[in-house]
Amino acid sequence: MIHIAETVGVGSIENFLDPAEQLHLATLMHDVLTAADAIRFGNERRTSIHEIPGHSHKQAMAVYEPAGRVEIPGIPQEAEKILQDAFERASPALARVMPSITVCRPWTYVEYGPGQHITSHLDGIAPDPLAWPRQIAGISVVLTQADAGGDFYVETASSDRLWYRRAPDPAVNGYAQGMWLAHDGADNSAAWFRQMPRTRWSVAPAPGTALLYGSQLAHGTLPVTAGRYAKFISWLAAEHPRS
Repeated sequence: MIHIAETVGVGSIENFLDPAEQLHLATLMHDVLTAADAIRFGNERRTSIHEIPGHSHKQAMAVYEPAGRVEIPGIPQEAEKILQDAFERASPALARVMPSITVCRPWTYVEYGPGQHITSHLDGIAPDPLAWPRQIAGISVVLTQADAGGDFYVETASSDRLWYRRAPDPAVNGYAQGMWLAHDGADNSAAWFRQMPRTRWSVAPAPGTALLYGSQLAHGTLPVTAGRYAKFISWLAAEHPRS
């Protein structure tokens, strides 16, 4: 049974990547970023992993990343294997705080330069909280810290406005009693979300540390003020108990 605490919780896995793995990943991504067509991941990028129903990719990017960023959703296979192997190693630690998680979705590389950031938003239990598999949490792993800025943050809120409804027939649908589902569209495209009081908690993890943040927890990235900030992100999901 999926408990609401998994979808609004936070956690960390220190040494998710060891120094050798970090160096190997940095080398792999350097090769991608110095290729002749690398500009398509940055200034010439026209798509985003973030979506807003009824909005174009360009409009969604303006909401989520108003100053842009580098985004590579199809990382090299060798890099994907390193990160998936790290997820498997970390599974026992993950199971203590988010026991319903069974799978890690493909990883994405993101990089921020001065002035670049991600605005506050919820990922939600995507793509459908009553279908399987279900997105339970996000995960990010810092590869390179910025000289200043770029901290990750989560935001908590007590407002009823955030919550849409209780999960229907929780036992039948794989949820523990008391499960609530957040509203869709919880991002800066919605006036109600922008105006909702929230409390921000920020963190600057060491390279190689994995951060976990529930899919029903608001989060974002502060602007980089000096240097560049690089990390990998993915989403952790629960498969159907009988799969």
